[in-house]
Amino acid sequence: MNRRIRLHSAAQQELEDAASFYDLEEPGLGSSFLDDFERAGEQIRLLPESSPRIGKHARKKLMARFPYAVVYSLLDDEVFVLAEVSGLSES
Repeated sequence: MNRRIRLHSAAQQELEDAASFYDLEEPGLGSSFLDDFERAGEQIRLLPESSPRIGKHARKKLMARFPYAVVYSLLDDEVFVLAEVSGLSES
């Protein structure tokens, strides 16, 4: 099943804030951040159960380029993004 992605309003705000922050660091970097989020979203859409569980109902997908994770829950017909978690260690 190819679910649509819906963001919680707080997750949407976190996404916009992070993109703005990266654009202040380097022009265009915010767009790269959003592209990375879109790639993570597409991977979630294609294989929603492949990311590890955190807690009983949530999963966490690490973004490829930026130290963020997309925290989401699977609902009947959609992926509900709960948060963007930053500050992940880059090991």
